[in-house]
Amino acid sequence: MKRRELIKGLTILPLAGVVAGNSDSLLASAINDITGNVNSEGSSAIFDGSLKPGPAIYQSIGVEPVINCRGTFTIIGGSIELAEVRAAMDSASRHFVQMDELADAVGKRLAQLTGAEWGMVTAGCAAALKMATAACVAGGNPEKLHRIPDLSGLEKNEVIIPAESFSAYDFAIQNIGVKIIRVNTLEELRDALSSKTAMIKLSGGNLVPGPMGLEAIAALAKPMNIPILADAAAEILTIPNVHLQNGATMVAYSGGKAICGPQCAGLLLGPKNILMSAWQASSPHHGPGRDNKVGREETLGMLAAVETWVKMDHAGREKNWMTWVNAIASRMSAIEHVKTMIMEPKGINNRSASLTISWDPLKLHLSSSDLIQELINSKPRITVGAGRNTDNGMTSISINASQMQVGQDKIVGDRIFELLTKKRSPKTGSEMNTPAALINGRWDLVVDYFSSKSDHMLYIEQDGNWIKGIHKTDFSTREISGSIEGNEIKFLSPGRRPAVSYTFSGTLDGDIISGKIDMGEFLTASFTARKNKAKADRVPIIFPTGRPMGN
Repeated sequence: MKRRELIKGLTILPLAGVVAGNSDSLLASAINDITGNVNSEGSSAIFDGSLKPGPAIYQSIGVEPVINCRGTFTIIGGSIELAEVRAAMDSASRHFVQMDELADAVGKRLAQLTGAEWGMVTAGCAAALKMATAACVAGGNPEKLHRIPDLSGLEKNEVIIPAESFSAYDFAIQNIGVKIIRVNTLEELRDALSSKTAMIKLSGGNLVPGPMGLEAIAALAKPMNIPILADAAAEILTIPNVHLQNGATMVAYSGGKAICGPQCAGLLLGPKNILMSAWQASSPHHGPGRDNKVGREETLGMLAAVETWVKMDHAGREKNWMTWVNAIASRMSAIEHVKTMIMEPKGINNRSASLTISWDPLKLHLSSSDLIQELINSKPRITVGAGRNTDNGMTSISINASQMQVGQDKIVGDRIFELLTKKRSPKTGSEMNTPAALINGRWDLVVDYFSSKSDHMLYIEQDGNWIKGIHKTDFSTREISGSIEGNEIKFLSPGRRPAVSYTFSGTLDGDIISGKIDMGEFLTASFTARKNKAKADRVPIIFPTGRPMGN
């Protein structure tokens, strides 16, 4: 792409408020993003392992970055900070400030910008949930605050969460020590409300109108003066705030998602009295939030993100998204057996333009999981979403445009085109290798975690190449399913979030199976399972013919 064409493309990007004198560096960065250049020597330069700030900062320590076509997932870095955010953080880092004074000034300014009564910057959205809970439990009383997480003797020690709103992020709330009460209906919620209720937390479907929607719940909670916290982590920031208007007391956002602020910052909006109690519980104060420190840099970076958000050309940004997904879809149109579907930005949660690319895996000899692995395990590394398989046998991937950068549509389109048109032989995997042995029965399983071991139990039933059975962990019992080919064994022990799923891959050697476990976001472990050869007791059972004569 020529420099003139690049400049033309950059004119529609949301870079309002860029600091004067910084345009050349932004342009150079954009050119590097498009061309793939990481330094003057090119991407094949040899690194010695020492950190080298610049376009190749990650490569310098042996980490290859990815092109983000999935969205604002924390595991891949959230979002790209706005230029205004980076400028504010750099300026803030050069001076010292009294943090209570800073929080007061920022809280007041956030109120002016958002229309909420007060605002607070937190260490991410999960920290906002935690600090809001601490505020509702302790009420600004530092003696109560210092009892957390031992809430014995404290009046407010319960948080109600509808089942639809329950998620893994509620560990942040549990960290305060509260008892979480899950409810399924409005009647159950009404019955659970009491003088012990510190707060109600809502997210997802409970924030929209409906029988268990925010307005219906607020009608029950407000007469009892029970706060409602709306978890809007991945939502766009609405002004005036839709959730506060509909009855929420507080609303929490991730700074590093739609708002494109600091990845390690969040935003809590609501009444000043509760937010001051939340600030009291937060770092730099000594209490339950000391470990959720927010620096002066992130504080002003988050404020800069909101300042930019209220004047941003949102229509122009979404026009960029649509341009990119249309370009990729157009690239796919030349491939036989491939279909595309574009979704325009809608709603307020995870708002983005998206593209679904679907194909017949029998015609292209390629599954969506195989394509996803190829995209992430080769250069340029591209991460995309897994689409759903349809009833007619089509498979698919999804592309979220919200965190794509200028020029990446061509890189992504070319790479997916290359892999979808690659000549592949039909898979002949209908026949499986004969199992090396029968592995029916009980197996005593030892799991080696990073710094501990656990004794688990497996009970396996084998039917040819297929196995099923029971996996008993430290705290749960779940059904497993998998296969054995030769002496290679693979099976899944699924857990619904927040429970952990275990994917086992091991090798059979006599009466021992050993190998690795993938635990998703919790990384890996190893295992050894030994066949339990103890024979079951054969004790005759006598069914009583009369009633007991003693005990």
